[in-house]
Amino acid sequence: MALRRLMPLGALPLLSSCASVYFPPPAAAPMLTQKGEFSGGLHTNWKANVSAQGAYAVGEHIGLIGTASFLHNNGKRKLYEQDFGELGVGYHTRFGDAQSRILEVYAGAGFGHGKRVERNRSADVTQTVEARMEKYFAQVNYTKKKREEFDFLGRTWQFRYGAALRLSYVNTPELILNGQRIPGEDNIFFEPVSYTRIGLIGPLKFQAMSGWNFGLKNRKYLTAGNSVFSMGLIINVGGDGKGE
Repeated sequence: MALRRLMPLGALPLLSSCASVYFPPPAAAPMLTQKGEFSGGLHTNWKANVSAQGAYAVGEHIGLIGTASFLHNNGKRKLYEQDFGELGVGYHTRFGDAQSRILEVYAGAGFGHGKRVERNRSADVTQTVEARMEKYFAQVNYTKKKREEFDFLGRTWQFRYGAALRLSYVNTPELILNGQRIPGEDNIFFEPVSYTRIGLIGPLKFQAMSGWNFGLKNRKYLTAGNSVFSMGLIINVGGDGKGE
């Protein structure tokens, strides 16, 4: 049972071959439960898209979330660059037996800049796409708060798991192809993901998140990749002093 719930750790990301100029940051899953609780995290993936996330419970059921995402990957055939930020506000509550489940609902907006450069085998640039992007999103998180355990390498590890459903509207008020401005594009992205969080030392946790990203509109430069994956470190502190 425990191994099945750890499946997000084994879900290998698929490197998308799409020509999108947008790379979504991981969905925030802070697991807020009480006023004064803070959650912070640092995540990355195979494309070196680094994201820093923070969340704070300003009330017993009200929380704020923020994400800053940075991607600067210059390969032989492709260059990816993106600087993106998101802010949101939402509702969090505990329910179920022994209050062992968490429901979080967030909505917010984001903005940033992206660039994608394609090269041929001779390293000559064949296409350059740049975009200024705006984003509006809503998401629902469900997490089992109660700790579960598994034994590995002679140690008992505690973990929690959950899922998030995120819907985002992204548009490009400024889209430039090979130095020439062209009509902007928009798209609606549906992003269902699951995540597993494993305790390391004290309040420090390791988190792996995997899932899929679907574009609901047929677009040329603002498309969705087939796989979403991130891994990183999370810390929850504050509130009544017990953190998570």
